[in-house]
Amino acid sequence: MHPDHLKYAKFTTRAQLEKSVNSLLGIIEGVSIDGAINVSEYDFLHLWLSEHAELQDRHPFNELVPVVQAAMTDGVLTQDEQEDIIWLCERLRSTEYYDKTTADLQRLHAMLGGIVADGHISEEELRGLSSWLQDHEHLKTCWPYDEIESLIIAVLADKKIDEQEHKMLKDFFSEFIAVLDGRTIVSPSISEDVTLVGLCAVCPEIEFEGSKFCFTGASTRYTRSQLAEIVNRLGGEVVPSMSAKVSYLIIGADGNPCWAYACYGRKVEKAVELRKSGTRLLIVHENDFHDAVADCE
Repeated sequence: MHPDHLKYAKFTTRAQLEKSVNSLLGIIEGVSIDGAINVSEYDFLHLWLSEHAELQDRHPFNELVPVVQAAMTDGVLTQDEQEDIIWLCERLRSTEYYDKTTADLQRLHAMLGGIVADGHISEEELRGLSSWLQDHEHLKTCWPYDEIESLIIAVLADKKIDEQEHKMLKDFFSEFIAVLDGRTIVSPSISEDVTLVGLCAVCPEIEFEGSKFCFTGASTRYTRSQLAEIVNRLGGEVVPSMSAKVSYLIIGADGNPCWAYACYGRKVEKAVELRKSGTRLLIVHENDFHDAVADCE
């Protein structure tokens, strides 16, 4: 930005953010519209990254830049990577995302951490939280709104919190203390048939031979190509996108704690949708995947 324009930047922050996200969306759509991306088009995408390098630690670029960088690491922008970037752009440029969803999800995350900060969760706190949820129904379908709502309804059905229910609440709410220390939420839950269950399977049994695997997020130990080599060596197959044919979606452990949608991404969203419709598939945390690999070798 030209020095003469800096003093006006504070008045156009929202417009600049929306223009940047829309520009990236347009670039992705433009360079891939013919089904192929050449060197010049790839360099044009690099230009967008370089222009936003100084903003990569600020919201929403702390969500967007890492996704673009990861997609371009191997010099090839796959169809799946294009869809990931477009999916995120569509959410980031949404007026509701900017004005309501992001701010209120972040408030909700911090609220849960605050409630459990003293190690005890009371009926009054749950009722107060329930009232807040009723006033913020625009968060429905966004994790963890639905999960918390289901949990409160189930726990307060008999108008008391027993020991087992308190432990369940404490375990769930404690995940959100991470909001204050930069850790990533690693054990998110989702609701299925009004029952709160872990998004990731607990101690999953993984069969590699003949199974299809899909990966999302960043791994703490391997590149995506290295993970594919491991799966292929053990008789499995890695596919780029989610479908009913996928047996396992592996979620990388190196997430981004700044994401307003927490661990959710396009593939997780699709996997949850498939699982709720009756498709048999397991969503597996990367650590459990590594354990399964070790057992096979």
